[in-house]
Amino acid sequence: MSDKFENIVRQLTPEIYQNMRRAVELGRWADGRAVTPQQRETCMQAIIAWEAVHVPEDQRTGYMPPKECSSHEHDEQPVTLRGAGDKSDA
Repeated sequence: MSDKFENIVRQLTPEIYQNMRRAVELGRWADGRAVTPQQRETCMQAIIAWEAVHVPEDQRTGYMPPKECSSHEHDEQPVTLRGAGDKSDA
């Protein structure tokens, strides 16, 4: 991320963030103009960057909660794959 983009994201207010989210969700700005593909991409980058600082992880755009493994129901041990040089416990 460029320094210029980071500076812009730091200056976003919650209101601007909400306006960008709404525009991305609806595909239109508040005045009715269509959001261009480039605007959508830039807004999504700004939304994700803003949320990384201001929103808890489980409430961020695109968050997917950890999935329960079905093996937990049967008290089985999950299989852990490690690289040849990985000596850490999983």
